[in-house]
Parts: sequence; structure tokens; C-alpha cells
Amino acid sequence: MSVSGLNRIEKKAAFSLASVFGVRMLGLFMILPVFAIYGEQLIGYSPLWIGLAIGAYGLTQALLQIPMGILSDKFGRKPIILAGLVVFLLGSVIAAMSDTIYGVVVGRAIQGMGAIASAILALAADLSREEQRPKVMATIGMFIGLSFTFAMVLGPIVAEAFGLSGLFWFTGALTILAMFLIQFMVPNSVNKAPRGDSVALPEQITKLIRHPQLSRLNWGVFILHMALTACFVTLPKQFVASGLALEHHWQLYLPTLLGSFFLMVPFMIFAMKKQKEKPMFSAAIALFTGALFLLWLMPSGFWSLVLSVVLFFTAFNYLEATMPSILSRLAPAGVKGSVMGIYSSSQFLGAFVGGIAGGFIANEYGEHSIFLVMTVISAIWLLLSFGMQPLKKSKSYSFTTNITCEAQAENVAEQLINMPGVIEATLVHTEATAYLKVDDKLVDLAAIKALLKAEPSA
Repeated sequence: MSVSGLNRIEKKAAFSLASVFGVRMLGLFMILPVFAIYGEQLIGYSPLWIGLAIGAYGLTQALLQIPMGILSDKFGRKPIILAGLVVFLLGSVIAAMSDTIYGVVVGRAIQGMGAIASAILALAADLSREEQRPKVMATIGMFIGLSFTFAMVLGPIVAEAFGLSGLFWFTGALTILAMFLIQFMVPNSVNKAPRGDSVALPEQITKLIRHPQLSRLNWGVFILHMALTACFVTLPKQFVASGLALEHHWQLYLPTLLGSFFLMVPFMIFAMKKQKEKPMFSAAIALFTGALFLLWLMPSGFWSLVLSVVLFFTAFNYLEATMPSILSRLAPAGVKGSVMGIYSSSQFLGAFVGGIAGGFIANEYGEHSIFLVMTVISAIWLLLSFGMQPLKKSKSYSFTTNITCEAQAENVAEQLINMPGVIEATLVHTEATAYLKVDDKLVDLAAIKALLKAEPSA
């Protein structure tokens, strides 16, 4: 990914924060490819408890994501991120020392309480200029994707060498590494982004949850991660049943995930160049649904499983990579922090529900039924995606203003929205900031500056 245009601080912030995010997500993801099998050795084992252990972190993440972002706005980004990592480390230690499934569930839930994603993204916003912010966020997104790939490969290797407790001790070691990165590599905030761009605003949450276009993406990421987590309640067992020993699973995951990345890139390029994001988005959901159906339809046979998993991860990686970009383009001006907070909470809540649903279905109806239930739910998501509006090309700006009252703000906002090329205009007089979403080809920035009597904030 090109980082041309980023200054020295932005490059350092992008790669150090992306590394912290990636290291932490690596620790969370590594349990997925092994826990369905190793969890059988724990006291109190049942498929339902396995599902709960896999998804437990998602509930506490979903509940605390927005509050932690708001706390970081009040007490500082780095202190809150470090506090979250300490909590995550505590959860890792508890899980590592547990020989019962119940202790692992508690440890995973405490891991989730270290909900630092929103604080990291807010710090990334603080440390980048508005026009360079998408590159910084894309770098973080890329590292999350890489961490998932490495987790699928490392999980079976570490578990085979050191057992399930060794996996959690390794996660704890990664957390300590992340702490050092935050303390010594991540720059201190030198450029404060507008508050609405970086953290969730409580007064906006209810309105944005009801937003018809954004809600489709929130439900989408919920279903995407629900299906992922639910499938891993049983998928490792499917590979063992097909003749692949657990310690060799990494030999399957590595080429499968790399292959899925290579397969998705041409589709992403086509969608962007031909402005076909909406139909390609629906096509990816259709592929995801088809892969789940194949996992249910062809339960036996190694190569049928490989084909299904390649299709599954091609669709998953495409959707995971493109949905935040679509979200940022649909987000109303000035509330990006709130939109991302709701999206992240939906993502983690999906992981929790997926673990619970996968465990319950396996317990009551057999593990193979998980794939059929997830197919039906994914098909519902496909139907929802057809109602998405075509995406408009736009660029966001924020301007400082000297507007001091609501009446004046409403008057200026009305004038702005009637100017050529202005798609959305939001004025927050309490922050002395105007947020605009514009069509760069039509907008007259000089006229906007003249009206606001201010320069864009950098």
C-alpha cells in the first residue's frame, strides 16, 4: 500500500498503531483454528461452552468500545490504550491458568474488556491530517487482515508445541510487546482531530443506529463475524475428520488465505475503477452465502472443504476490506467517530452471538447444522444489500469557523447546502467547526472559505 503524501509523524503513527492493533488482534484470533479441538480437554466441556469461550470477548468488546473511546477523549489516548492492554493481559493470564472451560470463558470476557480499538483509531485520527487520514486507517486495516492470516497459521503451531495454556501465555507476551510499542514507538498526539471525527458522540448514537443505509452495513458486519465465529466452532473438527491432523492445519490455512487475498484483489480493482462497488458488494455476499452452503452440502472430502474455505475467505476478506471504506463514504459529515463506534460494536457483538449460536446449534442439532443456519442468515443479508443506494464519489473537509450560536449555524448551513458540489454540511458551533462532504469536481472551496471566513483545518 502506498503511503506517499504521509509526513514523518504520520508514517510512524500509521505503522506503529497498525502494529499494536495487529499484535492485539493476533492474540484474539489465534484461538479460532484450535479451540474447538483443544477445548475438549477442559473440565466442563460442551459445544455450547466452546462457542461461548470463542465468542465471549465479543460481548465485552461491543459494550465497552464506545465508552473507552469517550474516556480516551477525556483522559488521553495513550493512558486509556495502556489501561486496556493491562486488562487484556489480565484476561490472558486468567485463561492460561484455567483448566476449566468456565475459567477460559471468564478470561476471554476480561480480554474483551480491554476494548482499545476506538481509542487507537481516535489516536490515528489525532496524528494525521484529514487528507491523509484514509491512508493511515487503510494501513491499520491491512495489518488487521494480516494478523488474521498469521493467527490461522500460528495458532495450530503454538498450540501443538505448548498446549492451550501456552497459546494464552503467548498472547500475554504479545500484549506486553504492544505496551512497549505504545509507550516508546507511537508518537504523542500533536494534531487534535475534530471530536466528531475521532470519537463517538453519545447524542448521535440513536439517530445513526436508525440510519437506513448505515444500518445495512452494521447488520452486515454483525452477520459476517457471527458466521465466522460460528463456523470455527466446528470447522477445525471437519478438517481433522477429513484426515488432516491439527498440527498440519497451518499448511492448509496459509495457502488458502494467501490464495483468497490474490483472488479478491482483482475484484476490488474492478469495483473501484468501474465504479461498481455496490454490485460487487452484493456479489461478495452471494459468494459468502454460496461458500457456507457448500460447507453444508459437501461435508466430507478434503478437497471439497478446501474449495469451500477458499471461497469463504475470498468473500470474507473482500467484505472485511471494503465495508469500512463504504461506511466512511456513507457517514454523515462530522460524525465519523460515532459511525465507526457503532460499526465496531456491531462487529464484536456479531462475534459473541456467533459463538453462542454456533455452540447452541452444535449442542441441539449437530455441528454440521451450523453451516445451514449461517447460510440462511447470510442470504437475508444478501437481500438487505439490494436496498443500498449507489455510492457517490465525495471528499470530506473540516473548517474552523467563528460561528457562535445555533441560529447563525443553521443559516450558514442552509447557504452551504445550496452551493454547487456540497453534498452535506454540518456546523457544530460549540466546537467552532464545520464538516462538509463535497464533490471535488463541482465544489468551489474559495466560495466556501469566503462564507465561513476560515481555512480548512489540517
